Amino acid sequence: MGKSSSKPSWKAAPPAAVVTRLWLIRHAEVEERYHHTFGGRIDMNLSARGRAQAKALARYLHGRPLDAVYASPMKRVQQTVEPLLRNGAPPQVIRPELHEVDFGDWTGYNWFEVQKRFGIHPYDWLDEIERGGVPHGESGVAFRARVEPCLFEIIRRHPGGTAAIFCHGGVIRMILAILLELPLPKTNSFDIEYASLTQVALHSHLNEIELLNLTPWRDCPA
Repeated sequence: MGKSSSKPSWKAAPPAAVVTRLWLIRHAEVEERYHHTFGGRIDMNLSARGRAQAKALARYLHGRPLDAVYASPMKRVQQTVEPLLRNGAPPQVIRPELHEVDFGDWTGYNWFEVQKRFGIHPYDWLDEIERGGVPHGESGVAFRARVEPCLFEIIRRHPGGTAAIFCHGGVIRMILAILLELPLPKTNSFDIEYASLTQVALHSHLNEIELLNLTPWRDCPA
């Protein structure tokens, strides 16, 4: 966990006294066969451990002020948000724009296979997306063009409120890149684990990370 900040980048910012908060929540652990794999658009399920993580996340968030829930339509996200919805959270709004980045020809290959087949070190994946280097995959420009309007709409809808965005590691990195005005590859410095919560406060003069990669299933007592 830690703090970072940037000037706000969305249009029509709320008044100075208004602080809007976003909870950026990555889906829980997926089936073991997809670990260390560029899953992207594969619509995989959670593992048994992932389902337990989702329940722990729901327990941690239960009772905290929350005005809205937005979520990717993909199974791993829907299975993560479901326990929270059962606990009385606001009804979710499913946004297709929040689905994971499309890894094109990398899809379904693990890190070793991508390195062997395409000559790319797996830790350089964000650099490859940013420059449009993933064959038949989504470029950084296209990825941002998909996520950014949805993000700004959510912010405009909840001035002074708190909105949860349940999505994917790649999407959270893109959101942080937008809000902190960072190149997408720079977000490799942030660890975004399964079933983690990153909280961003949006002020009129800056955007501030208040929590980074909090994992209630591990960091907080039951």
